[in-house]
Amino acid sequence: MVTPPRIELGSQDPQSCILSVELRGRMDHFIRFISLEQACILFLMQFKTKYYFFIAVAFVALLLISNTVAVKVIALGPFTLAGSILIFPFTYVLGDILTEVYGYRGARPIIWTGFVLLFFMALMYTLVRLLPAAPFWDHNDAFATILGQAPRIVIASLLGYAMGSFSNSLVLSKMKVWMRGKYLWVRTIGSTIIGEALDSVIFVTVAFAGTLPNHGLIALIISSYIVKVAIEVIVTPITYKVVRFLKSREQIDTYDENISYNPFRS
Repeated sequence: MVTPPRIELGSQDPQSCILSVELRGRMDHFIRFISLEQACILFLMQFKTKYYFFIAVAFVALLLISNTVAVKVIALGPFTLAGSILIFPFTYVLGDILTEVYGYRGARPIIWTGFVLLFFMALMYTLVRLLPAAPFWDHNDAFATILGQAPRIVIASLLGYAMGSFSNSLVLSKMKVWMRGKYLWVRTIGSTIIGEALDSVIFVTVAFAGTLPNHGLIALIISSYIVKVAIEVIVTPITYKVVRFLKSREQIDTYDENISYNPFRS
């Protein structure tokens, strides 16, 4: 397999950027740019990523679907969980893949896209629910029950998603630099442990504090957290294969050296 070039994008100064390309067996050279925009344009033009868009679409689609089906509570053995438990963890898997291959800067706009569309989806559900139903349509109450998300649930979902996803990407990015790209399984599972913990604690606390007893809150947090992390562990072999495939096809392997991890900074 051809060794993918190593990409280092970043500087604490938003007006400058260093693009480092190491073509193993051919050349090592460093190109410096005054303009961050020029560096990023060159990056995109030179490597012409083929799969980034498809992974991004899958990430956002799974996010929206998981939040729609989360209204159903299911029982899996001793665990009582939201229906989204079978889908949402895979957003973390895709988030790991995005960060591992394209870097934190590649994952950040996709996380924000998911956040904005999640808010827009909740807004549209609410707007349609408030519109008057046709006289012959008798399912307005059912529609409101399934898709009429309470504002508190929407806020909890947005906060948990943002904190968990950005933390997951940040931790994986930093661990990759620290470990010099080794031990992918440690990085994907380690980042998920932190990201999913934040997501579970924030969502359950904001959504249900005061409506459930403390032991119920703790049980809900722990059960959902265990299942989410377990799914990440189970699909780790698949994550390895996808990452290897993308790095080979895209000819890219991003290391986030000296970048800003501020989620609001481009």
